[in-house]
Amino acid sequence: MRLVILISGLLLFSLTSSTAQLKGLLKSAKEAAGSLTDIKEGNTDGLDIAGGLKEALNKGVESAVTSLSAKDGYLDSPYKLLLPDDVKNVVRKLKVVPGFGDVEDKLIKKMNETAELAAKEATPIFVDAIKSITITDAKSILFGEDDAATSYLSAKSRTKLYDAFAPVIQKAMSTTGITKYWSSVVTKYNRLPLTKDVNPDLEDHVNNKSLDGLFGLISVKEEGIRSDVSQRTSPLLQDVFSKLD
Repeated sequence: MRLVILISGLLLFSLTSSTAQLKGLLKSAKEAAGSLTDIKEGNTDGLDIAGGLKEALNKGVESAVTSLSAKDGYLDSPYKLLLPDDVKNVVRKLKVVPGFGDVEDKLIKKMNETAELAAKEATPIFVDAIKSITITDAKSILFGEDDAATSYLSAKSRTKLYDAFAPVIQKAMSTTGITKYWSSVVTKYNRLPLTKDVNPDLEDHVNNKSLDGLFGLISVKEEGIRSDVSQRTSPLLQDVFSKLD
């Protein structure tokens, strides 16, 4: 009787073990089938596409930072920082005051110098943000507009970049002397008769316009890689963006 029980137990254990193995095999087979389906449908390119888009954006960042951080990089570019409207009102009244006739030129020059200095610190901030591109989003970005990757980067990280850029802008403004100069301009303006006290946020303006310029040049580089085969300077870029040809 004991022998029968022992044999029955062994058989039950064997069947249970076989069932577990069978389930494992079925799971593996299902995953393999899924992989084969992905291959047939061309869905295994997600990782490469994400990598290609990240490489394109990194090249765009490198190009933008190099160009705009150079001497007069912003000043002599389409992304030149101009005065915001509320500052224009201040400048317009101060131009007739002795010692402030060139206030507009000085402010514009100092704002653009500030943007140049800030751009030099931008690369690691952008590189960190570029990592946010996911495999899920990669294909829709690749087959989107000519600046789809740049737009995605802006939409996903603009606020974060602005916050990270703020101390960089503050430091650059101090270095160029625009903070001190702007303070003297506002103080003088607020002492004029028949004017309301103002203090426009020049730091916010410089931050946003600096980022506008960087994103603008990144998009130019992205469009170039998409449309110009010669700008696809690595096997990954060639492989990924050849899908657009």
